[in-house]
Amino acid sequence: MTKKKSQLEALIAQIDTLHQEAVALEEKFATAIDQVHPTFKKSARNLLHYLSLRKHDIRGLQESLSQLGLSSLGRAEGHVLASLQAVRHQLCHLQDCAPTKRPLAVSFHENVELLDANTEALLGPRPAKRSTRIMVTLPSEAAGNYELILRLLKAGMNCARINCAHDNEAVWLQMVHLIHQAEKETNTTCKILMDLMGPKLRTGPLEAGPRLITIRPAQNELGQTTEAANVWLAPPDAPPPKNTDAWLPVQAEWLAQLQENDKILFTDTRGRKRSFSIMRKEVNGVVAHLFKTSYIQTGTELRIKNKAVAARKTAVGELPATFSPIILKKDNLLQLTRELRPGEPARYNARGHVVQPAHISCTLPEVFAQAKVGQPILFDDGKIEGIITEVSQDALLVKITYASEKGSKLRADNGINLPESAIRLNGMTKKDKQDLKFVAKHADIVNFSFVNYVEDVEALHKELRKLKAEKKLSVMLKIETKEGFRNLPRLLLATMKGYPAGIMIARGDLAVECGWLRLAEVQEEILWLCEAAHMPVVWATQVLETLAKKGRPSRAEITDAAMAQRADCVMLNKGPHVIQAIELLHDILVRMQEHQHKKTSMLRSLHVSDLDALQE
Repeated sequence: MTKKKSQLEALIAQIDTLHQEAVALEEKFATAIDQVHPTFKKSARNLLHYLSLRKHDIRGLQESLSQLGLSSLGRAEGHVLASLQAVRHQLCHLQDCAPTKRPLAVSFHENVELLDANTEALLGPRPAKRSTRIMVTLPSEAAGNYELILRLLKAGMNCARINCAHDNEAVWLQMVHLIHQAEKETNTTCKILMDLMGPKLRTGPLEAGPRLITIRPAQNELGQTTEAANVWLAPPDAPPPKNTDAWLPVQAEWLAQLQENDKILFTDTRGRKRSFSIMRKEVNGVVAHLFKTSYIQTGTELRIKNKAVAARKTAVGELPATFSPIILKKDNLLQLTRELRPGEPARYNARGHVVQPAHISCTLPEVFAQAKVGQPILFDDGKIEGIITEVSQDALLVKITYASEKGSKLRADNGINLPESAIRLNGMTKKDKQDLKFVAKHADIVNFSFVNYVEDVEALHKELRKLKAEKKLSVMLKIETKEGFRNLPRLLLATMKGYPAGIMIARGDLAVECGWLRLAEVQEEILWLCEAAHMPVVWATQVLETLAKKGRPSRAEITDAAMAQRADCVMLNKGPHVIQAIELLHDILVRMQEHQHKKTSMLRSLHVSDLDALQE
């Protein structure tokens, strides 16, 4: 036997072993496959084949196949058995042996068809010029701003995300109505996704500060005012028109006296004399210009500069309370308390010594029974890091090990991560079950946050059956914990019991949980497993974040957005420049789909390779 013939036989034997083990794993999970939705049957089988394949280190096999000019199985995710069989046929052709045809779960062409169909069922029809959908998180102000919703759809938003961790049902309902109104006007489809908050560890409330509003006109780099602030003066129940910067509640009877060009005088909280100029009178209030930065609190006296007016004075009505963040620096101490008392900064004595460390509560009491001394703890997506130094039934004492040099701000409702603590949290909270009733009536997709175990998915499906919404509401699992990532194969099989379904890679918490250095590796593995399951994936967190918030992207963000094309949907977070972010993301996705489909490079001609321009 020649060396080449012996090598070919060894390669065929390896392929046969991989095939046999893949089929064996499918048989082992036959009961689980029987329970998945009929549309997902083939995909569930292929997922198990891929998991079997990836149990092995086949880099040596890949190298040998590449040297023979054959497929190295590097793009086999969506059709594992078909790839193995195709390689075996080619090896048999070289070996001069009879090829063996075996049953396949998914053929080459079915792979693309299944993923496209599943994506359309979950996220709506494919946009005209690109295959990857764009999802946008709606800000609270979208509830009263139809123009914003309309612009989002026209810019290219295919799915609107409403986060149940914020606002309330009245605000969510208004958002839903405006989305449907904008769909009709633009003749486009926009899916509505609503996030259940899930059992995330979060900081509790802060001590309320003064009821105060700060109004700042636009200024240039020299501190010179370039544009006046538009201030809406109206009764508390009269919402402001668009393009207003602030809203001051005042009595309707006093407002009725005002005319255009009237001056309103006041003294702000710093003792600075300021004035408004009435620019426009409307049915429910007036729009005024303010040219100097002002700090206005509840009860601030307003005076009309017109002696002919009967009631010249009034007071600013009830303003929302302010909540100053706790500023933390390296080596500071922070007490995390079980009792939900308002958080406060550290207290110092006359000599500058800490009398009482800063404290803030934690929303989930399970942490106090399971956290241990020496474990790391992170706040606000890892912006603040610490080590637990003391543990009791009622509090944890944390020493801050990393924060901004100038001090990092810890606010209410900031996320808390304990990446080395084996804290088992129930998948659905009371709030989630209550919110799900609204979601089932008004949304297309429910996004289940902080899902970790199969039991969590089963609990969600049970609630959907109670609400008779299991056929109406699609399910998306948000993978954002170390435990959720570890259990992803079983989570995929569990969510495949319903149809359609999808996965969101929530890279913020995932990076904190798994470590920043592992994020790229972890998100790749999620993409591979989901492609094997023909499960649509949403690439989320900090995509073009600097552009959306500040108006200009970083170079790294452009590359990240280009890589996101391998997902089936990309999520943008809210920000004042989100329209610009949608337009840029659309352009990047359209360009990149000519070069890349999932992991496969599309070999269109390179613009740089203009051979006719080369001179000998």
